Amino acid sequence: MANIILSDKDLIRSYLEGNEKAFEKLLLRNKDRIFGYIISKVRNQNLANDIFQDVFIKVIKTLKNGSYNEEGKFLPWVLTISHNMIVDHFRRSNKMQMISESSSKSDDYNIFSVLKLTDKNIEDCIIKDQIESDVVKLVEYLPNEQRDVLKNRIFKGMSFKDIADKEDISINTALGRMRYALINLRKLVDKHQVIITA
Repeated sequence: MANIILSDKDLIRSYLEGNEKAFEKLLLRNKDRIFGYIISKVRNQNLANDIFQDVFIKVIKTLKNGSYNEEGKFLPWVLTISHNMIVDHFRRSNKMQMISESSSKSDDYNIFSVLKLTDKNIEDCIIKDQIESDVVKLVEYLPNEQRDVLKNRIFKGMSFKDIADKEDISINTALGRMRYALINLRKLVDKHQVIITA
């Protein structure tokens, strides 16, 4: 009888029924692509090995506690876990600069410029993308007037004079709204525990 090639889904089911060999097959089938993804991001063999092991510990725990959704594809799911673990690692490892309190007093202050990317390596980019995504979501919680000024200033690069003209307010009012928007955004960052520094 010819060998039947089982799908990832079948192997997972078999593993959950107690067949440890099924997980070995699943790992062998996918490990090169998963490890390749991790090493392409961290560019360090030892670190990649550590993260790879942590990923599979999490995979096993998730499978065993029944949290894995069979509708999802196994490889993309594991790659998502890998990506999140890479982000977590670099958030913890002092890759990021503190946002100085004084910078919020500057008209040109940009809360999205939280990284000083002198060496624009991949881990910095991953973290920066994640932070920007988290902070952009928080902007929506701001009062409308503050949100509009902040979006026009940061996302559209408008001057405070142009914002004042557009909103039919004084430049001082536009500056005041921007200041309060940044103060409130910082409070939201704390409240929602968005990690913007290492």
